[in-house]
Amino acid sequence: MDLHALWYVLATILVIVGLVGTVLPALPGVPLVFCGLLLAAWADDFAHAGVFTLFVLGALTVLALGIDFVAGVLGAKKVGASRYAVIGAALGTLLGLFFGLPGLLLGPFVGALAGELVAGGTLRKATGVGVGAWLGFLVGAIAKLAICFAMLGIFALAFLA
Repeated sequence: MDLHALWYVLATILVIVGLVGTVLPALPGVPLVFCGLLLAAWADDFAHAGVFTLFVLGALTVLALGIDFVAGVLGAKKVGASRYAVIGAALGTLLGLFFGLPGLLLGPFVGALAGELVAGGTLRKATGVGVGAWLGFLVGAIAKLAICFAMLGIFALAFLA
């Protein structure tokens, strides 16, 4: 197998694993997509995807990482969460990373719920805040997936130009 072909195969694997990682936990999805595209550009000696394209892809990667962190928190705030619930949603998201898919799916919800209960909210309000945090997390995952597809589109346009 040609060495260039091997680099492209590895780049494709990184992109596919990255796309899966935008939805599933424990994989840094968007950074893996960026690394795959960077590897493909490198294999092409940066003939098509140059500095500007890679800068845009890098900026989109940073944006996606920010969205990943704040989505659950903003979802909780949107439904009137207390300060403790917002902190709980953030901590639940971080701690959920260590417990695989169940932890990542339940972390923002449980953290926001617990924080709202600590703040003196009723179980009904705390549940609503937890659902808001979880919906924020879900919207964040969808946004990250959209950013990944935008990155792939930008990269494809650079290769076609």
